[in-house]
Amino acid sequence: MLFPWRGGPGARRLLLSLLLLAAWEAGSSQVHYSVPEEAKHGTFVGRIAQDLGLELAELVPRLFRVASKGRGDLLEVNLQNGILFVNSRIDREELCGRSAECSIHLEVIVERPLQVFHVEVEVKDINDNPPVFPENKKRIIIAESRPPETRFPLDGASDADVGVNSALTYRIDPNDYFALDTQNNREQTSSLSLILRKSLDREEIQEHRLLLTANDGGKPELTGTVQLLITILDVNDNAPEFDKFVYKVRVLENAFNGTLVFKLNATDPDEGINGEIIYSFRRPVSPTVLNAFIINPKSGEIRTKGKLDFEENKFYEISVEAVDQGNIPMAGHCTVLVEILDINDNAPEVTITSLSLPVLEDAQVGTVIALISVSDRDSGANGQVTCSLTPHVPFKLVSTFKYYYSLVLDNDLDRESVANYAVVVTARDGGSPSLSATASVSVEVADVNDNAPEFSQREYTVFVKENNTPGRHIFTVSARDSDAQENALVSYSLVERRVGERALSSYVSVHAESGKVYALQPLDHEELELLQFQVSARDAGVPPLGSNVTLQVFVLDDNDNAPTLLPPGAVGQGGAVSELVSRSVGVGHVVAKVRAVDADSGYNAWLSYELQPVAGGTRSPFRVGLYTGEISTTRALDEADAPRQRLLVLVKDHGEPTLSATATVLLSLVDSGQAPKASSRMLVGATTPEVALVDVNVYLIIAVCAVSSLLVLTLLLYTALRCSAPSTEGAGGPAKPVIVCSSAVGSWSYSQQRRQRVCSGEGPPKTDLMAFSPSLPPSRFPLFSPQQAPPNTDWRFSQAQRPGTSGSQNGDETGTWPNNQFDTEMLQAMILASASEAADGSSTLGGGAGTMGLSARYGPQFTLQHVPDYRQNVYIPGSNATLTNAAGKRDGKAPAGGNGNKKKSGKKEKK
Repeated sequence: MLFPWRGGPGARRLLLSLLLLAAWEAGSSQVHYSVPEEAKHGTFVGRIAQDLGLELAELVPRLFRVASKGRGDLLEVNLQNGILFVNSRIDREELCGRSAECSIHLEVIVERPLQVFHVEVEVKDINDNPPVFPENKKRIIIAESRPPETRFPLDGASDADVGVNSALTYRIDPNDYFALDTQNNREQTSSLSLILRKSLDREEIQEHRLLLTANDGGKPELTGTVQLLITILDVNDNAPEFDKFVYKVRVLENAFNGTLVFKLNATDPDEGINGEIIYSFRRPVSPTVLNAFIINPKSGEIRTKGKLDFEENKFYEISVEAVDQGNIPMAGHCTVLVEILDINDNAPEVTITSLSLPVLEDAQVGTVIALISVSDRDSGANGQVTCSLTPHVPFKLVSTFKYYYSLVLDNDLDRESVANYAVVVTARDGGSPSLSATASVSVEVADVNDNAPEFSQREYTVFVKENNTPGRHIFTVSARDSDAQENALVSYSLVERRVGERALSSYVSVHAESGKVYALQPLDHEELELLQFQVSARDAGVPPLGSNVTLQVFVLDDNDNAPTLLPPGAVGQGGAVSELVSRSVGVGHVVAKVRAVDADSGYNAWLSYELQPVAGGTRSPFRVGLYTGEISTTRALDEADAPRQRLLVLVKDHGEPTLSATATVLLSLVDSGQAPKASSRMLVGATTPEVALVDVNVYLIIAVCAVSSLLVLTLLLYTALRCSAPSTEGAGGPAKPVIVCSSAVGSWSYSQQRRQRVCSGEGPPKTDLMAFSPSLPPSRFPLFSPQQAPPNTDWRFSQAQRPGTSGSQNGDETGTWPNNQFDTEMLQAMILASASEAADGSSTLGGGAGTMGLSARYGPQFTLQHVPDYRQNVYIPGSNATLTNAAGKRDGKAPAGGNGNKKKSGKKEKK
């Protein structure tokens, strides 16, 4: 058909649109593809470029693109090869739901020229969804009284898939009570029903649990399940039941009010109010049961209501019923038999019927102290009583009859160890638990005088200064008696003996009650240096007992004697010593000697000499030795010296206060030619006394030799007898100590007889003389003029060796005796305490290395070398030498101070 062309530009545009529409229709032929759902990314769908007749090379220049309404990202075209592929997950149920058909429409557009193509991609269903029930658990409630063949509808499952994948079949767990019924209708929907096949019993099975399973028709097959919880409702068709018809219970008679006797537990298979049980005593109820017990209606607990007494009722029979709360109540019954048990509720009783107190500590074993009886009101084992005593007491219980005992002495008593015993008698019955009772008996032990008074020491040493006041308290003795009362009353008395020609009681006394020892008169060290006696302590017991203690009272020296000058020059203390001195003597020549002694001891007897200054201030050419008394020249004599020199020598001791005496020495200075004549005249005048002195010495030597010979013979005979005698221990005891002289530490001596076997190579028993001192009065030796030597220069204390407080003080240049009387007495006590150690023969009279026991007690540095040498003050009768001189001659040494008057000494030796 031809149309005439009319119109302007609008007509042309219309024509162009028609041409484009025709071209679009020509290129819009539809292409169909299919792809399964849930295909993976990149899954091949189709060769879309090839199927649309497009060249691969023109896809990009012609701007090839794919468009989809709302689903542009599910599929994509590869412009390189023109293949349509799956770009993202495709879920058919999400795209189309339960629709039977499901497709994806695509528009493919190319330009130059413009072309539009339609592509349909069908999404194929796969069985990817299991059947799903509306709920996981389905609860169904059925009364146990429902008859069989009753139907109970159920909700079926749903499947999101389509077709055969959504075709469902059902099954249920095998059981005896329920079956599953499925019916299909015209709309191809199914209805489920649960059919009851057998009568239910809630008491047998209270709840049924069944699993309902739905299977679809896909491959592989998927399933869905639901749990059926079928609860059976109760009906009161059961009565309460007890597990026993008769219950037996035992209850102690001392059960407290409200004590649980028994708890009943009846069971009812029903539930709810049909299973609620009420307990009660079955009527009629005995009054004894109502008075003794009560039952809790809810819990079924039977408890005591009053006090139970075995002696009144030993047995109870209680009838109980249990009733439920159903519409038609049902009841169960039982009987409770309660037996009352006797308990040990009575303690034993202890009675002490007789006592015999107090008990003497010397009572014999087996003495009856007390009688005891016991009783118990219980019976059987609860009434059997046994008795026991407190352990570790010297007593025991002896059964004399049933439930009767005697308390008797089992061991010896000692009141001094234990004066009183608290004896506890315990009576215990045989119950369980056992009960006991106690009774206390205080057994007092009476004292017997079986202990003598005892002193803390066997011997006491007391130091008392001489010239004490009469009646002075010097010591207190104290003895302790372990007994009591009058047996412990101690009285003191002296053990009387003779002290020389006088009774001991004239010197000391002791207070009978206090034990204080008093000096009845002033003591004199020069007369009595050691007073040894015993004090007796005796108690007031019957018979009395006593003991003794020894007191050694050392009388310490006091400076109560002034120095005494020895002849010549001692006449009336005012005589003068006359000597002729040659003017030709040299410096240091001894021209005279002043001799003096002091009756005191120690520090008080240590003498020093001082030359008094000459009147007018003239310097004398003479000096006197500080400790020797030797007068010597200080310079050569000349004609200017006066022919007659009168010297005053002051002799003083070191006591406190210091006592002194003055000696006058007259020296006549003569020329050297006149001195021999004067000496001859003096020699003639001295002939007679010295001849007599020589005679005395001869007699003394003869006597000493005779005594020594007898002693040697006696020792030889004793040694021979000891060697031939059997080896037995001698019975000799220590010899009696004898005071022989005084020393610087007090007058003392020691003699000890040591027991030992004397044989070849052993010496005889010996008695050691320990020390000497210048305590002998001068009148006993009127013919001798011994010289006094200075103290031993070896007697020096180092700072660590000085005893007492004097050790901290510096002595003078000659190492003098300790600086005060107190230190002297302390050293005296130390030496006396060590006297027993000095009897081993190591001490000597010559001032050797003897230690006199001091080294063993006070250290090796303390020996007799530390004691001043006062041997020059002890005189040997018949000789003009001191012990020091004698020791010097024996040792081949010159005596101290023996370098003066050499000429005179030589002449005397010749005569």
